[in-house]
Amino acid sequence: MPRKRSQPKNSPPEKSFETKPRHARKRGDGPPHLLIQRSNIDTDGCYTTRLIRKGELVAEYTGPRLTIKQADVLYDHSPRTYLFGLTDGQHVIDGEGVAAFINHSCDPNCEADEVNGRVLINAIRDIHAGEEITYDYNLYDGDPEDPSLCYCGAKNCRGSMYSEAELTRRTKAAKRKEAGKIKRNRRAT
Repeated sequence: MPRKRSQPKNSPPEKSFETKPRHARKRGDGPPHLLIQRSNIDTDGCYTTRLIRKGELVAEYTGPRLTIKQADVLYDHSPRTYLFGLTDGQHVIDGEGVAAFINHSCDPNCEADEVNGRVLINAIRDIHAGEEITYDYNLYDGDPEDPSLCYCGAKNCRGSMYSEAELTRRTKAAKRKEAGKIKRNRRAT
């Protein structure tokens, strides 16, 4: 699952670090029929120049593997990340290449599956030449105040890149927090 990183804080970073420039992320191995270009969803996106059939492997999410702690230190003050959380809950892939530019959609044409530690992006329907490649990020963590708004424009857009389960969990947590405030206010009066 993609891993949502916190939005940058107003305080300066404790450590100086360099993130990869955008052009460096675009390099790397990838199928020749996939291109990175401007997207209506978010900045840059990944597009196909040929028909991709349902069930076909579209790309692999590649890059260095980091522990979550390493990623937190590296990207704590970065507004944009390309991290994909692995199912072990301890590691992420710091995305490089075309798959890092596949945007979220609530009505995706692909899905990401982790198979033996590899993250494979597969088509869940036929994708025509010129279409943007997308999958549902189903985010599951991040700053509680960050709504991770979705701009996919799908008819079934849920308004957030968080998974439905995470949105439900956040709604319940917000209600508990509000109930606690009301309870404290009653005691204070």
